Amino acid sequence: MTGTDVRLLGPAEIRDLAEALDLQPTKKLGQNFVIDANTVRKIVSTAGVREGETVVEIGPGLGSLTLGLLAAGARVIAVEIDRRLAAQLPETVGLLAPHSELMVVHEDAMRITELPGDPVRLVANLPYNVSVPVLLHFLEHFPLLRSGVVMVQAEVGHRLAASPGSKVYGSPSVKAAWYGSWRTAGNVGRQVFWPVPNVDSVLVSFERADEEPGDEELRRATFDVVDAAFGQRRKMLRQSLSVLFGDSARASAALESAGVATTARGEELGVESFIAMGRALLAVRSAPDRD
Repeated sequence: MTGTDVRLLGPAEIRDLAEALDLQPTKKLGQNFVIDANTVRKIVSTAGVREGETVVEIGPGLGSLTLGLLAAGARVIAVEIDRRLAAQLPETVGLLAPHSELMVVHEDAMRITELPGDPVRLVANLPYNVSVPVLLHFLEHFPLLRSGVVMVQAEVGHRLAASPGSKVYGSPSVKAAWYGSWRTAGNVGRQVFWPVPNVDSVLVSFERADEEPGDEELRRATFDVVDAAFGQRRKMLRQSLSVLFGDSARASAALESAGVATTARGEELGVESFIAMGRALLAVRSAPDRD
């Protein structure tokens, strides 16, 4: 299939589909539908989608981006929580992108741990309210995902791609870095959505590392440290981690063993330092109680 075989959706088609479904976009589901075909083409191009590869799309909505992915020759697995949208999408694709390969999974993306077809790329206009949890969930459960591009709220996107020392560097930055490298890949204006959101959007691309830095036990321990460090981000780590390690003395000893200054704060440290602290936490948890 070539791009000339696929028709993309515009503002009129989006509104017609919504009216036919008696659909009122809801903030609860983070529904802001893309109505601009050029934005769709930009997302697909930025993602580097190749003909024949399997792509997972989370929250396809009325199908704007789905059609763009199919136009690039991808096989698309679309995960949609809204029953009406999940039922309508194959009909829309059958009309506007005949002979393309689409599978719709009607499910909450946060509940999915298996998918057919082994997708290698994730491309999505993610609902603002769950973008980070959904991303981390899919990276955890689908190790064959090697890269992707997501459109998210600008503030969230900049956090995902932030480096240590940045004002927006935080828990999402470190957790995302566990899986690979992230960068912002372009701003998106509000007017390409219906309804028009109250915030700006940004494209974020990621490339997964060849290997994760540790096993599942270490990942969980590292993420526990991350949560504790940024739960009280203004405090020094020996204070913010004291409950996690048992007390401030043990926290200080663990920090020293990890090569991290006890006076450091989470916002100063890269993922490698958090991984070292995760290892220290595992050592504390496995050691016999000395009290």
